Amino acid sequence: MDLIPRDHFFHDAFDLFDTKAFKESNLMKTDIYEQDGIYHVAADLPGFSKENIQVEYQDGYLTIRALKEDSKEDDSKYIRRERYYGEISRSFYVGDIDEQDIKASFQDGILKIQFPKEKEIRKQNHTITID
Repeated sequence: MDLIPRDHFFHDAFDLFDTKAFKESNLMKTDIYEQDGIYHVAADLPGFSKENIQVEYQDGYLTIRALKEDSKEDDSKYIRRERYYGEISRSFYVGDIDEQDIKASFQDGILKIQFPKEKEIRKQNHTITID
């Protein structure tokens, strides 16, 4: 039952934006930029705690995972619940880098990650002599 009367045709259309997939895609807004040979990643994670954030590097992919647990302090019946609880993750291909060069910090709801740009390997053509 809606507290505010409204046309249910529009209600159904706007519910498309109220799906879990849509909410998750709007979380962890991320900027990636390069400066002086260093890549910088800044990911918004408001409301998450440092202990529930994990950064992994595997097979050329940098993956950020974050978990926000639901605090069930009471037995309230929600009329509308828009704040997200659960796990989110994003992966970015960063190429072949040394894991030891990846640095991360978390402050004021922003996860910052820095790592050196992948070194370009200049491939040279070699002619193979056929015997």
